[in-house]
Amino acid sequence: MIYKAILPILLFLKREFYHPYLFHLYFLSNKGNSIISSHYRWYILCLSALTCTLVLAMPQMALPVLFKEISEELNLSLVQIGTVWGIFPLGALSVVLIGGMMGDRFGARYVIGVAALLAGVVGALRGMAGNFATLAATMFLFGIPTSVIATNVPKTVGTWFPGRRLALAQGIVTLGMALGFSLGAMISATVLSPLLGGWRNVIFLYSVLSIVIGILWLLTQSQPSQFGLSSSHRSTVPFSQVLSQVVRLKGVWLLAIILMGHVACVQGMLGYLPLYLREIGWTATNTDSTVACFHGASMIAAIPMALLSNRIGSRKIVILVAMLMTAIGVGLLSVVGGTMVCFSVIIAGIVRDGFMAVFMTALIETEGVGAIHAGTATGLIHTMARLGSFGSPPIGNSLASINLGLPFIFWAAFAVMALVCSCFLKETGRRGRGIEG
Repeated sequence: MIYKAILPILLFLKREFYHPYLFHLYFLSNKGNSIISSHYRWYILCLSALTCTLVLAMPQMALPVLFKEISEELNLSLVQIGTVWGIFPLGALSVVLIGGMMGDRFGARYVIGVAALLAGVVGALRGMAGNFATLAATMFLFGIPTSVIATNVPKTVGTWFPGRRLALAQGIVTLGMALGFSLGAMISATVLSPLLGGWRNVIFLYSVLSIVIGILWLLTQSQPSQFGLSSSHRSTVPFSQVLSQVVRLKGVWLLAIILMGHVACVQGMLGYLPLYLREIGWTATNTDSTVACFHGASMIAAIPMALLSNRIGSRKIVILVAMLMTAIGVGLLSVVGGTMVCFSVIIAGIVRDGFMAVFMTALIETEGVGAIHAGTATGLIHTMARLGSFGSPPIGNSLASINLGLPFIFWAAFAVMALVCSCFLKETGRRGRGIEG
C-alpha cells in the first residue's frame, strides 16, 4: 500500500504545483478526486486571504503611517499628501467594472495572477518616486490592478465554496483584509522602515510579496468542476451581453446603493476621526489607539458574523443590524466625549468586516448573479462604492467649519440610507430565499 504512505506528499504537490499526470497516476478514482477537492479549495481560500493581506491591505495602509517620512524627504505639504491619498480610489474607479467583467470572461485565477504581478511592478514605482507628481501618478496607477484583484477575489471564493460554506469562506477572506489593514498600520513605519532602511525599501518589500502571490495564482488550478465543484465559473458570452444582464438585476442595484452608503460613511469617518480627536485635545497615542480599536473590533467579529448568518439562515437580518450599528456608532461621535468615543468607535467598527463578508455572500447568492457573473456584479457595486468614498470625505470635512461634530451626522446619514434600502432586500439565505423581507 505504497500510495497510502505517499498520500500526504501527493496532496502537498497537488495543492502547491498542480501536475495532472502525477495526480492521475495515483488518484484515478472519484474518491481520490473528492479528497483533492476538499484540500485544494482550502488552499485557494488561504491564497485568497493572503492576497487580501499582502497585496491589497498592507501596501495600502502602509502609506498613511509612512507619510511623515515621505513628506520630509519629498518636501510635501499637507494638501499634497491628501491629494496622493485621495487619488488612489480614483484610479480604482476607472477600471473596477472592467476588471470584474474580465474575471467573468477569462477566469478569476488568471486575472488575479496578472493583476498581482502588475501591482508588484507599479507598487515598486511608488518607491522610486522623487517628487509629488511622480508619487501621485504611481498611486493612481497602483489603484488599477488592486481594484481588479478586489473584484475577482469574491468571485473565486464563490466558485470554490458554493452553498453553506460560502459565508464562512467570505468571512475568512475579509479577515485577511482586516489583518492586513491592522498590520500595515502597526509595523510599516515603526518596525519595517527602521529595519529595512527607509520607506522606499518597505514599499519594495510589499512589491516583492505581490509578485510572489501573483506567481502562485498563475500556478493554481482554475477548473474546480473536475474536482466535483461548481462548473459555472466562467462566462462565454460577450462582455456587452453579460453587462446588460447584470445591470437589469434590481437586487444588484439595491446592493450597490447599500454598499455606497456604507463605504461613504466609514471612509469619511475614518479619514476625519484622527483629525477630530486631536482638534478636541486628544494625544497622538490615544488617537491612534482609538482608531486601532475600530480595526481590531472589526477583525474579531468578521468570522462570527458570517457564521451567524448561516446559523440563523439570513443575510438580510445581519446586514440590517450592521447598518443600524454603523449609523448609531458614527452618529454618537458627534455628541459624546471621553471614553464614550471609544465605545462609539467599537460599535461602528465591530460590524465593518463582518458586514462585507455577509454582503458579498448575498451578492453572489442573488438570483441571476452566481459565481459565473460575480465579477461583473462586484465591479458594478464597487464602482458605486468608489463614488461614495471619493465624494463623501471632502463634503463631510467641509462641514467641520460649522461644527466639529456635524461631519459625523452627515456620514451617519449615509448609513441610515443604506439601512432603509436594506429593508427592501430579498432574502438570499435559507430562511426566506426568494421571499421579500
